[in-house]
Amino acid sequence: MSSASPIGHVLIVEDEPRLAAVLGEYLHAAGYSHDWIADGAQALGAFRAQQPDLVLLDLMLPNRGGLDICRDLRNESAVPVIMVTARVEEIDRLLGLEIGADDYICKPFSPREVVARVQAVLRRHRHDPHGAPAPGLQIDEDACRASVDGRALDLTQVEFRLLRTLAAAPGRVYSREQLMGRLYADHRIVTDRTVDSHVKNLRRKLADAGGEDWVRSVYGAGYRFEP
Repeated sequence: MSSASPIGHVLIVEDEPRLAAVLGEYLHAAGYSHDWIADGAQALGAFRAQQPDLVLLDLMLPNRGGLDICRDLRNESAVPVIMVTARVEEIDRLLGLEIGADDYICKPFSPREVVARVQAVLRRHRHDPHGAPAPGLQIDEDACRASVDGRALDLTQVEFRLLRTLAAAPGRVYSREQLMGRLYADHRIVTDRTVDSHVKNLRRKLADAGGEDWVRSVYGAGYRFEP
């Protein structure tokens, strides 16, 4: 790698030193800076201190598990998270995605594959905040307005927050519980059906304005935005 500035910073949360070292070497060769944390109890503090562009998060960690860490990360950030696990049972994969992981990869794996996943997730996550998250769709966060091909969308405040949340991370699956936390100050006052109703209304208004079906249902998991 040249002496140019890193193209991104990755926080590796992994309790196997050799594996973490190999991942770090490959990330460095691909142009990324990185840091390594082995103790799950230190992961959140390291994340807050470093503000990485992506977190590689092992499922099984000492003192605090990866699923709990991912849940806490999602409560305060939309940073991409890739779960790393030796447990291949489908429930682990689904649960990891339902709590907000952007991708998962199972051990054993090629470090090159991990780097490729990191690059793909970051490409998907990074977009021009002033540009269009989808063809024809414009979101003005300052004015809390959105439009499709210049046609204003008559959205409620909750519908606007729903669209903004989903469109900010194309491809990422949000569970209904996560969306409730993003849409309401006190999500205890609403139910899953309330979220489904808002999604239905948002889809209808997008279609009425000539937009595409960008809000997709993910069976058993929630919703995602697909431009």
